[in-house]
Amino acid sequence: MAEARTALVTGASRGVGRGAAIGLAEAGFRVFATGRRVATADLPESVVRIPCDHLQDEETAAAFARAAEAGPLDVLVNSAWGGYERMVEDGQFTWSKPFWEQPLHRWTSMMDAGVRAAFVCASHAARLMIPRRRGLIVNVSFWAAQKHVGNALYGVAKAATDKMTADLAHELRPHDVAVVSLYPGLVRTEAVLAAAQGGWLDLSNSESPEFIGRVVAALSGDSRLMERSGRVLVAAALAAEFGVPDVDGRQPRPLTLDMV
Repeated sequence: MAEARTALVTGASRGVGRGAAIGLAEAGFRVFATGRRVATADLPESVVRIPCDHLQDEETAAAFARAAEAGPLDVLVNSAWGGYERMVEDGQFTWSKPFWEQPLHRWTSMMDAGVRAAFVCASHAARLMIPRRRGLIVNVSFWAAQKHVGNALYGVAKAATDKMTADLAHELRPHDVAVVSLYPGLVRTEAVLAAAQGGWLDLSNSESPEFIGRVVAALSGDSRLMERSGRVLVAAALAAEFGVPDVDGRQPRPLTLDMV
């Protein structure tokens, strides 16, 4: 019987990260989930929860050390991200304000808790994957890397993520470790469902949070994985290629740059 593959998912307390952890667990992965509030997250009992603030490097190192104790690491999903927090402040929706009116905490939540955290986690994962000459690092990103969506800093963070993906993949290619940026569509996260109650969001082509985990599970076993390394991939397009349905059996339509 084949040994269960292992995945570590950051930012798994809620949203896409939580869904990725669930989807991978349902696909048979042994999953380690990190996050500041992961201890109380709605996750399967099989998922190992590691409370971790990825702004604290020592906590990140401890999380990877704990995962390594259980055996080899096959997949890292970098989903830690604080950029959607405090979108409304003092009754004002500040998330879409021009850059000169943006609160400076948004830099920390997007660049430090997002991009930098992904870089540090990828560094730890690479050290575990290189000796085995196999592994997959997934950086959750979005179309804001390619066009203005929401605010300037959002685009800066996602563009940095995609460039990081390309360069990490370049350096890891001789070691047969793959790195990709993965774009979800409209995901039915807790925040999106709350916003949809106002009636201004069309969820007809939305994706469950677990959908990302299903796609990553399929991607990790792809024979062409190294050909895809360094690239931006759209989750729904991969799902259609692999024949991976969402939890409700539907096949979400892949978003394109023009649709965003």
